[in-house]
Amino acid sequence: MTTEIFHGVGKRKSAIARVWLKAGTGNITVNNRALEDYFPRETLRSLVFQPLRLTGTEGEFDIKVNVKGGGISGQADAVRYGIAKALIDCNIAFRPPLKKVGLCTRDARIVERKKYGRHKARRGLQWRKR
Repeated sequence: MTTEIFHGVGKRKSAIARVWLKAGTGNITVNNRALEDYFPRETLRSLVFQPLRLTGTEGEFDIKVNVKGGGISGQADAVRYGIAKALIDCNIAFRPPLKKVGLCTRDARIVERKKYGRHKARRGLQWRKR
């Protein structure tokens, strides 16, 4: 008996999440920890569940996530995007509702690099008269 496993990669800022979906009971593990342990804030957990709620597949898949880089908020967004991509890989009919909400588009905003001759990316040196 073989169960099909679907894969998706989500990126946000400098966070990268690799997501694997397989048919199951709705278990979600992030870096070998329970979802509630890894994302203690309810708002972050609701972000992770958003693609599952939109497609009506909450509790149908066991989800294993490996996420690294960035902060906790960027990681939650990366997991959300990875789950959405894996769901589309699972069933192409899930694409229209996910696209309507904007979960099929990668958020390309990242930190701008620091330039020489400046304090930060855009902040210049403080001017003084003497």
